[in-house]
Amino acid sequence: MEWKLLINDLRFGLEHYADPKKGNVRTDFRRDYDRLVFSSPFRRLQNKTQVFPLPGSIFVHNRLTHSLEVSSVGKSMADSISAELQQKYAGESWSHALADIGDIVSAGCLAHDLGNPPFGHSGEKAISAFFSEGAGIGLKPLLSERQWDDFINFEGNANAFRVLTHQFKGRRPGGFAMTYSMLASIVKYPYDSSLAGKKGKFGFFDSERADFMKVADTLGMKRLDAPLGSVAYARHPLVYIVEAADDICYEVMDIEDAHKLKILTTAEVIDLLSAYFEDPRLARINQVTDGIDDPNEKVCYLRSCVIGALVESCATAFLEHENEILDGAFGGSLIDHLPKRQKAAYERCSAVSWSKIYCAHDVVDIDLAGNRILTFLLEKLTEAVTHPDLYYSALLLSQVPGQYDVHAPDLYTRLQAVVDHVSAMTDVYALNLYRKLNGHSLPAV
Repeated sequence: MEWKLLINDLRFGLEHYADPKKGNVRTDFRRDYDRLVFSSPFRRLQNKTQVFPLPGSIFVHNRLTHSLEVSSVGKSMADSISAELQQKYAGESWSHALADIGDIVSAGCLAHDLGNPPFGHSGEKAISAFFSEGAGIGLKPLLSERQWDDFINFEGNANAFRVLTHQFKGRRPGGFAMTYSMLASIVKYPYDSSLAGKKGKFGFFDSERADFMKVADTLGMKRLDAPLGSVAYARHPLVYIVEAADDICYEVMDIEDAHKLKILTTAEVIDLLSAYFEDPRLARINQVTDGIDDPNEKVCYLRSCVIGALVESCATAFLEHENEILDGAFGGSLIDHLPKRQKAAYERCSAVSWSKIYCAHDVVDIDLAGNRILTFLLEKLTEAVTHPDLYYSALLLSQVPGQYDVHAPDLYTRLQAVVDHVSAMTDVYALNLYRKLNGHSLPAV
């Protein structure tokens, strides 16, 4: 793959529209970032669970604050990489385009969770399980194999690409009309759902297959060998930066949130985060923390040190393995290529997260409640789109926002409209709709 092709400000759906924007300091990639900030799907992330229940008296991360932090971390990493690449390719006619890497990545980081449903990662599993083992399994004979794979492997990453590119009813062609490079930067698994495997990971639904191929081919992304009828590409290089920023933020910030919620003690967190460093850096860090009495401030300072160190190491890993990344031959993630001490500390944090955080009572309670709520909503809505002539179906479908094509002529599109609607819901909206449909909540008389 070649940088001169990989960085492209062509807008999806507006390929034949050119606007030089003379005198405007905003690049098209910066416009991507601004467009996302002011969008409804991005705003809704403020009311979607990240890991812990949405705040009562203690504020922890939601999808919005997580995405903002990932964008900040991603831009720092990308700017560092960009500066080195601009020096390396200074003699090339296209080297100026490398200066845009930071803006592309920061926008990609903002958008990386746009397709995630309510109630955290359990929401993704609830949608998949509804079709693979719940009431939705009866729909299998009515869909093609590729269409069925989309539903039983529902993936927030693939849904983010759909949210950004699909022309919903009444909306303009091209969806958000984002740049090609930004769209490619969020697709962690650039292959279709038939290749999802046991982990259920893939990058685009069958309905967006041609759209993704158009983006990938224009950018010169490397086409990989795949079984007949399947599509697979090597990742766009900037995906590795977006992924690393996400990995850094959720791992480190989940530890900090767990400390605020008293799931982990101050001593446990200091021990976990200090393990990333060795002398003389650790001695300097300890000198600072010894002068801080507030436990939360100690953890905050350590967390910032860890993030800074990981950003630097991931940038170094990207630059060291640039040729492999461009060849589509790079193995694993940038986190997998951290220095030995940092990688061991990261893996230890991950182990603690799984043993003490993700199985905490409040987290599991959200999983259980979210599964029940989403399963119920999917049951009612799929029944409505498969039997639209029933009285209850007509009532229910009349309440679905008009952008979702629940009256489409084909079942696949109608079912996608159901999943689009459910996955776009906030936690509170889904809970309120669940209560209303069960008769537990009525408008004031």
